[in-house]
Amino acid sequence: QIMVFGVIRKLLGSKNDRELKRMNKVVARINTFEAEVESLSDEQIAARRLVYAERLNKGEAIDALLPEAFATVREAARRALGLRIFDVQMVGGITLHEGRIAEMRTGEGKTLVATLALYLNALSGRGVHLVTVNDYLAKWGAEWMGPVFHALGMTVGVVHAGQSHEEKKRAYEADITYGTN
Repeated sequence: QIMVFGVIRKLLGSKNDRELKRMNKVVARINTFEAEVESLSDEQIAARRLVYAERLNKGEAIDALLPEAFATVREAARRALGLRIFDVQMVGGITLHEGRIAEMRTGEGKTLVATLALYLNALSGRGVHLVTVNDYLAKWGAEWMGPVFHALGMTVGVVHAGQSHEEKKRAYEADITYGTN
C-alpha cells in the first residue's frame, strides 16, 4: 500500500506540488498583463480600481479579477516604491487571498506581498484589515505601503493604542486598515 502511494505521488506530485503548479499558472496569467499595465498613466492605474469594482458589481467573480488586479499592484509598487513584486511573491499573494497562511522568512517581502490580497479584496468597497502583532508594525506597514495603495486610488488607515474614537473611526473607514490583534 505504501508503494502504491509512492507511485501515485511520483506520477501526480505531492499536494504542495499540485498547488504550486496551479498557482504558477495564475502567475503566468498575471504576467500577461504586465506590459499593458506598464503602459498606463498613474491616473489610469488609480482608475483601474473603479473598473474592477464595476466588474465585481456586475457579478464577475473576484478570482477572475485576480490576474489583472495583481498586475496592477505590481506596477503601482514598482512606481511608488521602486520594488517589483517577484513571481514567487505573487504565489504568496494568491495564498493570502485564498485565506491560507504564506510562510515567509524575514526579508522575503511579507509586507509587500500582503498588498496584493489587500487591494484585491478591498475592491468590494467593504474595507480590508491587516492584523499584525504590535502597533509599531501596524504603523510601519501602513506608512511603507501607503504610497502603493494611494497610487491604486485607495485610502489607508491605522488603528493603534492611544487614538481618539474619531481617529479610530476614520482609520476603520479607510479601504485598507492596519491594526493589531
